[in-house]
Amino acid sequence: MIESIANFAGRIPKAVLFGAAILLQCALLVLMVADRMQILRGGTEVTLQTRPVDPRDLLRGDYVTLGYDITQLPAGALAGQPSAERNPTVFVKLAPDANGLYQAVSVHAAPVAVTAPDVLIRGRVTHSCGSTGRTFCDRLTIRYGLENYFVPEGEGRKLEQARNQQKLRVVAAVLPSGRAAIKRLLLEGEPVYEEPWY
Repeated sequence: MIESIANFAGRIPKAVLFGAAILLQCALLVLMVADRMQILRGGTEVTLQTRPVDPRDLLRGDYVTLGYDITQLPAGALAGQPSAERNPTVFVKLAPDANGLYQAVSVHAAPVAVTAPDVLIRGRVTHSCGSTGRTFCDRLTIRYGLENYFVPEGEGRKLEQARNQQKLRVVAAVLPSGRAAIKRLLLEGEPVYEEPWY
């Protein structure tokens, strides 16, 4: 079987194989762009407060590192429970406060039903407890894929300072599945960066 596949592949001109590889790579890029566009266009907008980050990781190149009030949360009912993997996926229920900022309400190991204006955002616990590392800690550190943002060269320091003074907020788009992406940055309530759909 393997020999016949190898013989068949050997008869295909190299130019055809090269062209097929290029088409496959292009298709993967289009799928990545379409996926992000779906999140930004169809996701529910949530505004998150940023907070200062460890100064050893303030700016990496042209990426600003962002921390949120929803990054470190009490595990609630998950505390001490076993998890299926070392860095489990969790779902955080968010609800808007009186100022329109979304705050964490609860953390769940699986999706739960929510009603508007509440949303469910998916994240990954960065480390687990226990001897096997497969137990939920009392306090969870969660990454949502919203922790880095690319900015034009030379703009990072201004945003770092605003972030450290808690003047920087992020508007994220969140799909019903919990997947999220940064849609825009707000500096003292005014949009400063808008993420294009493509």
